[in-house]
Formats: sequence, C-alpha cells, structure tokens
Amino acid sequence: MRRYLILYHSRTSMNAFFLRCATLSASALTATCVSAQNYPLRIIRYIVPQAPGGSSDTLARVIAPRLAELLGQQVVIDNRPGATGIIGSEIVARAPADGYTLLQAATSHATNPATGARLPYDTARDFAPSLPVRDIKGLVALAKARQGQLDFASSGTGSSQHLAGELLNVLTGIQLVHVPYKGSPPALIDVLGGRVAIMVSTLAPAMPMVKSARLRALAITSAARSRAAPEVPTVAESGIAGYEAISWQGVLARGGTPPGAIQRLNSDLRKVLAQAELQRQLAEQGYEPLSGTPEAFDAYIQSEIAKWTRVVKSAGLKIS
Repeated sequence: MRRYLILYHSRTSMNAFFLRCATLSASALTATCVSAQNYPLRIIRYIVPQAPGGSSDTLARVIAPRLAELLGQQVVIDNRPGATGIIGSEIVARAPADGYTLLQAATSHATNPATGARLPYDTARDFAPSLPVRDIKGLVALAKARQGQLDFASSGTGSSQHLAGELLNVLTGIQLVHVPYKGSPPALIDVLGGRVAIMVSTLAPAMPMVKSARLRALAITSAARSRAAPEVPTVAESGIAGYEAISWQGVLARGGTPPGAIQRLNSDLRKVLAQAELQRQLAEQGYEPLSGTPEAFDAYIQSEIAKWTRVVKSAGLKIS
C-alpha cells in the first residue's frame, strides 16, 4: 500500500545566501568602521538553529568550509536547535553587530512571526488511512467529500510544512487536519507505517522513498517543477491557482552589522554558490541555488511574512 506526499520544494532561491543587515533587533547600535578589506579579523560563528544532520545543518556544513577559504578565517558551526529556529535566532539577535555571528535562516524565519510560535510541538496522534488518490485533484475531491476526516503530517506545529498544508486548505476550502511531529524523520516513519495518510515533506528525505515506490508524490509546492523530481507536477498545475510554498535557506547577520562586513560576506557567499561542485551537491539535496543582493533578500523575507500572516489569519490558526 502506497502512502502519499506533497513535496515541499527546498530552494536557495530569491533568498538563498543573500546577506542583509537583519532586523532581528529593533535596538539602535553604533556601527564600527568595518570595510570589506579589513573584515574579517577573527573566527566567525555560524549559528544553525537545527540539530546536526538536519537540512539546515547539512547545507551549512557544505557552505562553511568554502566561505572560510574565501574569507581567510575559520567559520565555526554552532548548532542551537529548538522552537522552530527561535532559539538560534535569539542568539544572533543578542550578539554584537559586527559580522562575526551569522544565522542559517530558513523558511521558519518568516513563518514564526506569522504564527507567533514559541514552543510549537504537540504530541502526535495515530491514524490508519488508505486513500484512493493519485494526484492533488483527487485529494481535494476526497477531502471535500470527507471534510475534517483526512489528516496530514508535518515536521511540527507552526512549521513551514504545516503552513503549506494550511495554504492548500485556504485555497480549496477543504479541511485537512494537521498532525504535528517532532521533525520530519518520525513523520515519514508514521506515513510509511500507515498511521497517517499524507505528509508535506521537503524533497531530500522523501525522494529515496518516492523513487523506490514506497511513497507516492502527489505534487510539488513550488510554482515551477523541481529539477530533482521533474515528473511530479506542481500544485498549481494540478488546478489550485495561486498556490506556491517553498522552503528556503539564507544567511543573516545581526541587525546593525557594518555595511563593509555585509558587502564582503555577500560577495564571498555568491562566489561559493557559483562553484560547480557545490551546485552539484545542492542539486542532489533538492536545492536550487540563486544569489542576489541583501536588499532583494530583505524584500523577499518581508513578502513571506506578509503572505504567511494572511494564511494563518485565513486558516484561523491559534499557535502559542
């Protein structure tokens, strides 16, 4: 019996690895005189708000040594998981605004403000479904006939995967019931075991099971098909106009970091992303790297916050 997935597209797009003076703190700080020429002068701390082995951690460990080589300083990864990235983000927010403490930001950096999440994990419930669907159209039709009776798993309450499922609810009028897990691995285990029928998952952990026909991919959540799974249609292609939800990664510095440091980091990160071997590694993990300016990343994050705030409000979610 096959289980079902909505693949959550992981991209380093419009976003990925741009740097900006992050607005993690509203306090005004006096910028020291730092130029791209004399920065950096010491070790850089790279905060990853996820446990070792997770998607953010894996990506950071690919980026860090290449960035260190270009900067001429060590880039030390510091894993600070918990609270959908809030714990790690707070560390960076309280660090000196000097460019020596960076954050591996992901989609939750935008969804957390939208949900107001603090400690967003609940105990998972068990289910034993079997769904006669092969695509998103079939899922929506079945869900409309069985309102409130079908469930979908995600990596946690308030996570970007959770909100991607809620976006489908909002746009179609269906009522898929969210089943939160403490991360993607236990959720995938339960989907494979038949305890929950559907999951919104990032590509990397799910693709081996899709390729072995243990899981069926119903759709990709991005606006365009993924190079990692070109045979899987997008949700929009399946008839849900306006649907797009992507998982992104990017690097942020403390608000008030001197422009010279930001300029240097942005320049070297763009060089890192241009490396052919890195692009090959990212493609294997389902990422599509794009680079750009700090200003573009800032605008993208703000648009993501606005978008997911509307989804949370429309879905009537209460997340504490």
